Amino acid sequence: MNDTVIHMLAHKTCPKAAPCNALRRYQRILAAVVLLASNHSTANEWSSVTGPSHVSPQVVGQTTAGCIMGAEALPIDGDGYRVVHLDRKRYFGHPNLIRTLKDLGRQVGKLGIGMLHIGDMSQARGGPMPSGHRSHQNGLDVDIRFNFDPRAFVNADSLRANISAPSMLNLARDNLDRKLWGQRQITVLEKAAQLPGVERVFVNPHIKKDLCLRVGYNRSWLRKIRPWYGHDDHFHMRIACPAGNSHCVSQEPVPAGDGCDASLDWWLEQPMPSSRPQPGPEPVLPPECSVALKQR
Repeated sequence: MNDTVIHMLAHKTCPKAAPCNALRRYQRILAAVVLLASNHSTANEWSSVTGPSHVSPQVVGQTTAGCIMGAEALPIDGDGYRVVHLDRKRYFGHPNLIRTLKDLGRQVGKLGIGMLHIGDMSQARGGPMPSGHRSHQNGLDVDIRFNFDPRAFVNADSLRANISAPSMLNLARDNLDRKLWGQRQITVLEKAAQLPGVERVFVNPHIKKDLCLRVGYNRSWLRKIRPWYGHDDHFHMRIACPAGNSHCVSQEPVPAGDGCDASLDWWLEQPMPSSRPQPGPEPVLPPECSVALKQR
């Protein structure tokens, strides 16, 4: 965490051009670190549950502190997509997310772009993961790689754990690698952002900058493309809380405009982490998640 962010957290103010929504998210993460969980459950407990509960689908809590009841598994092979890293067993989500992914896969297949490599979604009952993510806890998130080459599966092992995900950044990590990044990636992001129910699509700040420079007359979908650390080898798609899920905690609405403004400049000025951040202390989960973990 850099000095600017520490100052923002300590004083609860936004310096000029700093995005206040990002500040509030950092504040929530910091608050979770110092809270003691009365209903504490470890990430290993959640990852050891192999199947979803047999109840009506219900999203509980927020993406960084939540769970899901009655999740659905995404079939590992579908029209226009395949799931990777089957060893992690993170291919579960709310039925709305499953439908959204199948829809995106069909569109990608029809366009002849290639094949979506679907990465982490949620665990069978959501909850915190032992590695890799602070979010993805309540069945509304999915990672989709920017590599759409179906030939990547030719020499894949049985769990598809050896398929590479090349970064779209250059070696200096200060711009995009034009040999890898192109119109196919832009088209998939546009299709993803325009799907019903999709609330946000997180990408690396340099990817957002390129979209701001290259997208022409139809720019309305850029509003949902949000810059965030990492996300240079994949994009992170998040859908909205499903209707009737009263225990689901929504994020604040996406700010107005296309996001090609001073808030993006702020992201580009921040030093990019050299490696993926490690998970912090266990989050405080809603009490309903204790029930979800034990359901049959």
